[in-house]
Amino acid sequence: MMNPQIPKPFNALPRRQRGSVLVLVAVAMLAMLAMAALALDGGHMLVNKTRLQNATDAAALSAAKRMSQVQGMTGAISEAQAAAYKTFELNADAVGNGELKAAMGATAKGFIKVEFSNSVYGAFSETGPADASFVRVSVPDYPLTHFFWGIRQFFNDGVTPDKTVAAIATAGPAPSQPCKIEPLLVCGNPDESAYNPKDGLYWGFKSGDVTVLKSAAQNTDPIGPGNFQLLDFGSGGNTVRDGLAGGIEDCNVVGETATTEPGNKVGPVSQGLNTRFGEGSTTQYPADYVTTYDKWISLDGEVAKFNGSPVLSTNGELTAGTASLFDYVDWKKAYKDARCPGDNCTLVGGKPNRRILNIVIGDCTGKEAGEFSGKSDIPVMGFACYFTLQPVQQGGQTSQIFGQFVDECNGDSVPSSTPWDDSGPQIIQLYKTYINTTTPSTDS
Repeated sequence: MMNPQIPKPFNALPRRQRGSVLVLVAVAMLAMLAMAALALDGGHMLVNKTRLQNATDAAALSAAKRMSQVQGMTGAISEAQAAAYKTFELNADAVGNGELKAAMGATAKGFIKVEFSNSVYGAFSETGPADASFVRVSVPDYPLTHFFWGIRQFFNDGVTPDKTVAAIATAGPAPSQPCKIEPLLVCGNPDESAYNPKDGLYWGFKSGDVTVLKSAAQNTDPIGPGNFQLLDFGSGGNTVRDGLAGGIEDCNVVGETATTEPGNKVGPVSQGLNTRFGEGSTTQYPADYVTTYDKWISLDGEVAKFNGSPVLSTNGELTAGTASLFDYVDWKKAYKDARCPGDNCTLVGGKPNRRILNIVIGDCTGKEAGEFSGKSDIPVMGFACYFTLQPVQQGGQTSQIFGQFVDECNGDSVPSSTPWDDSGPQIIQLYKTYINTTTPSTDS
């Protein structure tokens, strides 16, 4: 009698399968390590790339801002570079940036590269041209700590690639749509031929030209009956006073209109503007650092005169007969000589740039058709910067505001997407730059 066979329990793998399991385990372990490297090292790279880019952006902005303050001064490039180094070092010292600090060492010099150009599109160099206004800061190689990064050698012919990140930032001036403007309007020339920045021509004005920013009684009326180039920002004389002292913000848009404020308003005008020269100045409305001026420029018909001689501008320097007048060039030199603004500024008892006004440029051609009489809406063509030459006199016939046209000044509000190639208020901004090309994008 045959005994039935009892099947044996399956307690082992066939010998031919044991080796393949080890291979599968090895591949699985390799895949897990690769995923760990991707998660841990990849996340580590992303975090440090962001921190590096933030520090680089801040350094570029700081250097460009300092460059705008000291442009033309002896040692301007060195000062801007120093600003970039200092800002980058402060960021490296921040909590969470210990690895960046260790890679940088004691100083940012040598770790970051700071270059300058007079165009956002280059060419950039560390020595830079004398008229440089754009700054590029770059960090080509920031080595990072490895965690599971070595696993990549199995996918890269046995060679572990470098674990590094890089950053680049370009900063410089751009036209700004100003919010903080003075309640004054100057009539410009709307013809296309009157606006050519390449030739230094802006609405018919050139850099250094002396212009009446606010007319007085019995002057030629540039707008229409009852108007003296004042703008209505809300509350009549009080608003005019506060606005000329520096306290009104009203964002105008080119293409819209500005409403005039009729009346001479000699008291509010002088009380507001003259704070910039130290007359009745307060903590809120301080004087400029430099309040020097000549007594007195006056208006004869449509000609500005000093001691009976016409005021002439030659490359921005004002003269009247044989007299040299204190002008924007002299004011700027006083700032440069005192190394202001900045950490080493020697001027006290005021605030910087209080004599620079942001002014609306309007199209007043409607006057010829009798469109402007009393309170009127004037089309806005743009904004310009003016240096105030003297305080306002109290007499109704001598209460003009005289200004000298300036190519550029500090602005506020939203910057433009186009690089600086214009006149008027400006703001320092970052421009989109690609590491592989080092050329800012046209859609910056």
